[in-house]
Amino acid sequence: MGRPSRPPLTREDILRAALALVDEEGAHALSTPRLAARLGVKGPSLYNHISGRDEIIDGIRELIVAEMDIDASIRPWTAAVDSWARAYRAAIAAHPHAIPLLVGRPVRSVSALRGYAAAFDVLRAAGWSEEHLMPLVQSFEYFLTGSALALVDAPTALPLPEKELPPGLGPFLNAPPDYRDIAFDAGLSALIHGFQATLNTLQSHTGG
Repeated sequence: MGRPSRPPLTREDILRAALALVDEEGAHALSTPRLAARLGVKGPSLYNHISGRDEIIDGIRELIVAEMDIDASIRPWTAAVDSWARAYRAAIAAHPHAIPLLVGRPVRSVSALRGYAAAFDVLRAAGWSEEHLMPLVQSFEYFLTGSALALVDAPTALPLPEKELPPGLGPFLNAPPDYRDIAFDAGLSALIHGFQATLNTLQSHTGG
């Protein structure tokens, strides 16, 4: 009897292998030859399922978005944004090496676009006007991306010997191990309260 045939390659196989490759080796490692080698196939085999590197990156975004535990029924909008932000951070922090591939790139993933649509619906219902929707959401995304990177890229040692550092750096030198979580909570709270104050002001001017 001949050897068992290899299970047919699927688009999901390719995308999951791509995300694993980026997780293990970094964004610079993502290429179709490296990915084909990881899957044990020839490079042209990939193009039966994906159009190229751009589609692979869009697919990586799809996989990460799918890991976000989002409850679209949460209200008020401030509680919804708080919940979404924590789900976003948890998912993106699990794949920090993918961030350079995603930032600054147009969102074309259908699942990610559905997430935007759901967020916009909640914000509209809370009284936000159309021109504020994308700037508000992107403000949170910028903050969340930075906080996710900090989970991995935070310094593990002082940049200089302590005696060479300027005076007054006690909070930096004595930061608790969970300072990144504390910073995240403080920043997220400030953003939410700041935008709520903005909404209150806008509504007071329009009589809403």
